[in-house]
Amino acid sequence: MIVSESDDLHGTAMAATLREHHGLSPIQLDLRDFPRESGSFRLDRLGTTRSLSHLIGLDDVRSVWWRRPHPAQVPAGVRASDNDFRQAECDGFIQGLLWSIPAYWVNDPGADRTAGRKIVQLETALRAGFAVPETLITNDPDEARSFVESRPGPVVYKRTGTSRGEFAETRIISRDDFGRLAAIRSAPTTFQDYIDATCDLRVVWVDGIEWTVRIDSQAGVGKVDSRLDTSVDFTPDHLPAAVSKSLATLMGALGLSFGVLDIRLGRDGEYYFLEVNPQGQFAYLEIKTGLPIFRSLANLLVDGDGVVAGY
Repeated sequence: MIVSESDDLHGTAMAATLREHHGLSPIQLDLRDFPRESGSFRLDRLGTTRSLSHLIGLDDVRSVWWRRPHPAQVPAGVRASDNDFRQAECDGFIQGLLWSIPAYWVNDPGADRTAGRKIVQLETALRAGFAVPETLITNDPDEARSFVESRPGPVVYKRTGTSRGEFAETRIISRDDFGRLAAIRSAPTTFQDYIDATCDLRVVWVDGIEWTVRIDSQAGVGKVDSRLDTSVDFTPDHLPAAVSKSLATLMGALGLSFGVLDIRLGRDGEYYFLEVNPQGQFAYLEIKTGLPIFRSLANLLVDGDGVVAGY
């Protein structure tokens, strides 16, 4: 089963991959279909059964890609307190219905949620042996300004959360930005030493299999944020053994079997951990390099192993 937005490119591509390489047609579920569609959970002396009116085979699911889950889409009523109650009841039901399925989860929803918190990632990466740029995450404008002024080189600022929202690029903070720091009071922001880089690496982790792509970010307009320029060279690469060890330790500690990591190779030769997205974007990496990342993840969902023959 793939739990995602109905128009998610990655979900559609994974369904096609499963059909082509494994002869399987996965259930595709957008949680916004509930409660428009009805659902039930029943328990008796013979066991348990689950059903959603628009799906067949829910109890036969053996693996789940928890890709981009939404809250249930509950129609608004007259009173806000009633809306909050019904939203909580619907989310509690549909999540419990799914999470109770004894399947292999990519990723476990609890681990996925915890690992999505940037502060948890950074703390865990440091303990795993990664080099991590000096960082301040705060909603205190005075502390933010003090941090920026105390650092020996440039400082970048970026989002702290991972929720859906308008794209926000990573930028180097300037003195002209100090006058706008009051805005962080209601939006805690990440401030981090800027790493002068040789290149950026995006690594797709498939339960021990590393699909590493070297992005020649310094050759284009994405010197600070590699996402801004996909016209530069994307090349398959490998991580040094010590970095791979830290990566395995990190993902194990976070409880993730899948994730997309951003690592920056500094001009000092150090591999700096920036972040991991438990359900990050990777289709463009496969398009750019030909690496069989979808097949690897499909193999993990079906066989429990992300190895792809010939790679």
